[in-house]
Amino acid sequence: QVFLVESRGGLVQAGGSLRLSCAASGRTFSSYTMGWFRQGPGKEREFVASITSGGWSTKYADSVKGRFTISRDNAKNTVYLQMNSLKPEDTAVYYCAARQIALSEAIPAATERDFGSWGQGTQVTVSS
Repeated sequence: QVFLVESRGGLVQAGGSLRLSCAASGRTFSSYTMGWFRQGPGKEREFVASITSGGWSTKYADSVKGRFTISRDNAKNTVYLQMNSLKPEDTAVYYCAARQIALSEAIPAATERDFGSWGQGTQVTVSS
């Protein structure tokens, strides 16, 4: 199991940008598919983006496609979520998640139950 720590989120105006990072413990970070999920006020937790262990393939929720970018630096055991053109509906607690894999995935997992390790979450608030 890997221990995940997200960077601090923050308050940003609509149309602004914010980058989240998630640092992972351990020496096998490159054996994990990584993902970002979020839970808005009064809502279920939902998928945002995921990336394969080597970073060659990504997947996005339709609601963030074209605005958010997930990336990773395996040398730094860190995954990032660059969020641009933020909207008030992006307000949520954002969670980093890790899925340990035996074989590299062609398409990264995107379902909550596929991820076994979770960060504590970080609040992102977008004001209108």
